[in-house]
Amino acid sequence: MIKTAAIVIKPGHAEAKATAQELSSWFSAREIKLVGTFPADHAEADLSGCGLVVVLGGDGTMIAAARMIGEAEVPVLGINYGSLGYLTDFRIEELHTAVESVVSGKFETDHRVMLRAELIRDGESIANGRVLNDVVINKAALARIIAIEVRLNGLFVNSFRSDGLIVATPTGSTAYNLSAGGPIVYPSMNAVVLTPICPFTLTNRPIVIPDDAQIELKLESGSEGVILSLDGQTGFPLVVGDIVRIRKSRTTLNLVQPENRNYFDVLRKKLQWGR
Repeated sequence: MIKTAAIVIKPGHAEAKATAQELSSWFSAREIKLVGTFPADHAEADLSGCGLVVVLGGDGTMIAAARMIGEAEVPVLGINYGSLGYLTDFRIEELHTAVESVVSGKFETDHRVMLRAELIRDGESIANGRVLNDVVINKAALARIIAIEVRLNGLFVNSFRSDGLIVATPTGSTAYNLSAGGPIVYPSMNAVVLTPICPFTLTNRPIVIPDDAQIELKLESGSEGVILSLDGQTGFPLVVGDIVRIRKSRTTLNLVQPENRNYFDVLRKKLQWGR
């Protein structure tokens, strides 16, 4: 039985704010405690103790919500406002039916793999974060090609000379990874994709690896302007010698799923297949 809930809304979205107010009254009438309504840019919000998180917005809002939840096992219900998302599966017209189903315990979840990244400099951990889509090392627009050494479970893979490198989850395979020429990976696959960005050597291609592998990226060369990006929402400047260690998070993002919704319907619409 759901006893507590939280709402995450797209910042500056008037309709999402109005929906949140209406939903707050709905929870109150059913004696469900609302922990709070948080804009997606409220980085300090902690949703780990909630029984349900409702996300009102698009995929960017969902990614921010995933960061707020941390490693808690919380069902997350994503509502979109007409623009079908990869992660926000329910239309606004389905809101009340969907919330009632979750509150009554009649729902299924799609468990999405998340990654945890740690930035190490001179042997010291200086930053870490949990990601739903991708971990990216990227150079500034005018910087020279950078070199990134990749190790998998301690074994040397390659030293990629490129504009950067993407480590993407199946969820993130349709984001930056896709633009860089990486494959689309079905969401339930236990896999991670390593995709070089504009590699200097054309035979450097995307690599699909097990999601339980320990990945280590070392910046071997690069001028100023090299950035470590986590889900495109938080960034850290890198210097030569920095190491990024990536592993599978111990918990998943648990997305509430609509009945009779086909993942390939989303792909066809978002990618305009057949048009």
